[in-house]
Amino acid sequence: MNVTMKLNGVAVTDDVAPDTTLYAFLRDHNCKSVKCGCETTNCGLCTVWLDGAPVLSCAVLAVRADGRSVTTLEGLQAESARLAQCLAEQGAEQCGFCSPGLIMNVLAFERELAGRVPTDGEIRHYLAGNLCRCTGYMSQMRAVKRYLGCALGPDDWQGTSVMADVAGPAPVAPVSAAASGEVA
Repeated sequence: MNVTMKLNGVAVTDDVAPDTTLYAFLRDHNCKSVKCGCETTNCGLCTVWLDGAPVLSCAVLAVRADGRSVTTLEGLQAESARLAQCLAEQGAEQCGFCSPGLIMNVLAFERELAGRVPTDGEIRHYLAGNLCRCTGYMSQMRAVKRYLGCALGPDDWQGTSVMADVAGPAPVAPVSAAASGEVA
């Protein structure tokens, strides 16, 4: 059956089997940031936005996205750069495999907050479905808190470390390819 969707702002049409998951469709269309860690909707690695809301692409059939808008991390590179920087500076992107799904959820959470600074409990609740096997979550929590409470604008971010107020000026850490979603 033919499926047409707006994928990261571009109309895409393809013939898919009725049981094709959105995850498989996206990977087939070069969206390599979308990962699959469990195939049981328990890890959050396959998170994408369907009409602006986060969904687990392993649990959605591609035909359900027909006529809708799907956004992956590839479509949010500019918007996600500051969060990826926070993750890197806090050591939260150790292997980077879980980073794209986490980033998708944090960006969705930020939109829902509409400028309000969340509590630790709200952050933990919203991100409870994102599993990470490397970090122990403390570095992720620090990075997310810094990102959501950061008052720097996009023009002020270049060359500025989020840790500057804690440990004095620090060099900006490079963002790994895995954290940016560029690794297949």
